[in-house]
Amino acid sequence: MPEKNRLAFTKNALEKLPAPTEGRTYFYDTKTPALALCVTANDVRTFYVYKRVNGTPKRIKLGRFPEITLEQARKKAAKLTGEIAEGRDPTADKKFITCGELFEAWVTHAKSHKRTWGEDQRLINKFLSPWKPRRITAVTRADVQRLHSQIGTDNGPYQANRVLSLIRAIWYRAPNYGVHVENPAVGIQKFKEESRDRFLQADELPRFFAALADEPDETLRDFFLIALLVGARRGNIQCMRFDELSFDPPTWRIPQTKSGLAVYVHLPPAAVEILARRHADYAHRSPYVFPSRSKTGHLVEPKAAWKRIITRAGIANLRIHDLRRTLGSWQAMNGASLPIIGKSLGHRSTASTSVYARLTLEPVVESVNAATTAMIQAGKAKGGDDGQE
Repeated sequence: MPEKNRLAFTKNALEKLPAPTEGRTYFYDTKTPALALCVTANDVRTFYVYKRVNGTPKRIKLGRFPEITLEQARKKAAKLTGEIAEGRDPTADKKFITCGELFEAWVTHAKSHKRTWGEDQRLINKFLSPWKPRRITAVTRADVQRLHSQIGTDNGPYQANRVLSLIRAIWYRAPNYGVHVENPAVGIQKFKEESRDRFLQADELPRFFAALADEPDETLRDFFLIALLVGARRGNIQCMRFDELSFDPPTWRIPQTKSGLAVYVHLPPAAVEILARRHADYAHRSPYVFPSRSKTGHLVEPKAAWKRIITRAGIANLRIHDLRRTLGSWQAMNGASLPIIGKSLGHRSTASTSVYARLTLEPVVESVNAATTAMIQAGKAKGGDDGQE
């Protein structure tokens, strides 16, 4: 390097360095090895570390002067040269992969580690797609805070909190892909979530059954009836298979639930009637109780049908998952204990497992049958029917 471009850096000396008429000129500090200042024709002054890394000359950008001071630049340069002397490549930690690449890597990881990876993919597609072209190091805590607040306003606190948790998890894994960056979701407070207690009331059941009876799609009509009568999670019912069903005794073995374990669910008489009919009509065509032309081969997204059914019934603020809560609530109203309700709904928890283990299936059968019979009778009370044809 030219001797005239070497000098003892001081704030005053750096400010007085002449800008070239074209291109750029590099000046090198005689006090701090490898520290350089680049001055462009536009008089932009930027600190660099110029050093051989694994035998290859590299310039590592530190920041613009005077936005970072000479003292700060010297400290950064000393740290980087120390890492290089230890055989590390600081540039490897500065791979500016995009958010899109990080999301793709996360989904690949989630597919082999999470049963709910599809929900992660949905959240990414719906809420995080605008970030895909951005470098992951460019996403700030302020960006995440704005997104969290916006989703909370537009989609509710529960959805906003799920996205916040997903961002935190994705950025937590960033070092596995060679990117060491501050997690922008850390320190952001989640919205308070109120536990939901909505279920179908006695005066709503006649309208609900009548609206179901008017649903032209038999598969969707049967799907919602089974969701009400069995109380299982929507995702499990959507992929229910005929080979999981037994009619003697009337039982459905769900091979894998949210807990990751298999559970046995009692089938009340009204559910057996529906499932036996579907077995006769569809078992020779599909392994699924609720088949569709989707890629999965089974029903995937019944929200549109649900919306028109509850609109037709004149029922507000009722979600598909509330059908599961409805069965449990009617069991409680018919005198069932909490352990029996938990067992019939397939709940598993560390605190409850020992209690469930001491329960026989008989009280669960009686409780579910009593609750479903009561719901059907309530549905008929004001001129409705049981929704079956």
